[in-house]
Amino acid sequence: MVAETSVRHDWRMDSGSAAAAVASWAALLADHTRATVCLALLDGRAWTLGELARHARVAVSTLSQHADRLVAAGLLVQHRQGRHRYLQLADAHTASLIEAVAAAAGHHPAPARSLSGVHRDRALAHARTCYDHLAGTVAVAIAEAMTHQGLLTWRHGLALTTDGLTWLEDLGIALPDTGDSRRPVLRACLDFTVRRPHLAGTVGAALCRHAFTAGWITRIGTSRAVTITTTGRQAMARHLGIDEQTLRQPGTV
Repeated sequence: MVAETSVRHDWRMDSGSAAAAVASWAALLADHTRATVCLALLDGRAWTLGELARHARVAVSTLSQHADRLVAAGLLVQHRQGRHRYLQLADAHTASLIEAVAAAAGHHPAPARSLSGVHRDRALAHARTCYDHLAGTVAVAIAEAMTHQGLLTWRHGLALTTDGLTWLEDLGIALPDTGDSRRPVLRACLDFTVRRPHLAGTVGAALCRHAFTAGWITRIGTSRAVTITTTGRQAMARHLGIDEQTLRQPGTV
């Protein structure tokens, strides 16, 4: 009887600690400015305090206070270089959590109020980076094409097939040894613009790196949006059978 009471007590303690941690984490993201900062940092790059303040439309002093809380909670890491303070998401796991919250919340960008804003939103929905992997219409098309070709299986959870591993090797994509990393090799991530899954995890990151180094994609300015190059359209059509129209930027011929 004593043992049973002890086990029950431990469970309650663990449950209480977990609830407190979840509540604390949720409270951080419940603030509009802090949520804006975390979403902006999904581009995987380090931003200065001033850049984030302008993006969030708050004073630098205000942004600094919010950044301090996010760093203290372990969501962000900071680096100082000269007089500049750079901030970025702590790791891929944190990015995945932010991304999942955005998808679960049904996040949609506010309607654009200008022609340039409309073009920006279309570009982001078409293809963008999400921390270290691809998202948007093109990323979803890649996941679906890989599934159709038998490179992925969803039977017992998402996984690469033997053909999928061979396909990656043929492209020259080597998956890093994750060791004891808590990051999954492959993860399905619900795309909040398309509402269908794209690929994240180690495989998603490796595909994104290859797309950049092989010249398949290039960034559009300083945003998260990327464009599929002629080389990229030809390669994705050849290797995955994705039609070129799907890969073309909206509004282009």
